Amino acid sequence: MTEKYESYIITGPTASGKSAYAHNLARKLHGAIINCDSVQIYRGIENISASPFAGRPLSDEIDGVPYRLFSVLPLSEQISVADYLNMARREYDNAKSAGYTPIFVGGTGYYINAIINGISPMPDISHENRCRAREMVASDIDAARKVLPPEFTATDPQRVARAIEVFLETGRHLSEWQTMPRSGAITPTPFKILINPPTDVVRARIESRIPEMLRGGAMDEACAIIASNWDVRRAIGAAQLCALVRGEITMDECVRDWITKTNQYAKRQRTWFRTQFAADEVINHAI
Repeated sequence: MTEKYESYIITGPTASGKSAYAHNLARKLHGAIINCDSVQIYRGIENISASPFAGRPLSDEIDGVPYRLFSVLPLSEQISVADYLNMARREYDNAKSAGYTPIFVGGTGYYINAIINGISPMPDISHENRCRAREMVASDIDAARKVLPPEFTATDPQRVARAIEVFLETGRHLSEWQTMPRSGAITPTPFKILINPPTDVVRARIESRIPEMLRGGAMDEACAIIASNWDVRRAIGAAQLCALVRGEITMDECVRDWITKTNQYAKRQRTWFRTQFAADEVINHAI
């Protein structure tokens, strides 16, 4: 790449090498990295989330490159896509004001979509309805989903709770709100780069990096997740590690299932990129 753009989004399936590519690009372009991964935004699970800060002291830079929105939230806090977009726009503006090229990096589709397309207006949610929605999901997510329309297919507990709280507050489903005009997108649209190496390369990387995560302290992070009552379904590997800590499965079972679930997640990401992400540049080799 020789032409410089105002900003970038770099994405790809887990273990594709997007973080390394983004870091190298930031060093070339005087860039600032802005996280768009919904798990790496949390503090205390850097190994489980495959954060750039796994094995590193938490900081606001790596090798002189500014890193923003990594490890900034405690496990006790939850945010909406609108909250994330507000945070991301603030860091984008800060980077531009300081003379940096903003580079968004991550694999969370609904964060990426918000950056590119903005979000529809959403109502303020009362504390009562927010708590009620989360209690419903925590108690029985399948029963809770019955208040939502059949076309709502998301299974992530946070997204289900968000849809329920909107319905409880307004009597209208999230899909109705989402048909309203969107706002808040980053403009001009960032240059979109997809890192998409062959499936066998990604599979091999997943298989090799999970033992590294375990050596790096993922077990301690699982203990912190249990102590905070964080929903383990929000991060691949968290459920397996917490089950291991509780003595419910063996280490071999933990690793095998973690690898399987991560490969399944990478496959879902590839589908999203193919159908929902119009990349300006695709890099099909390993980084």
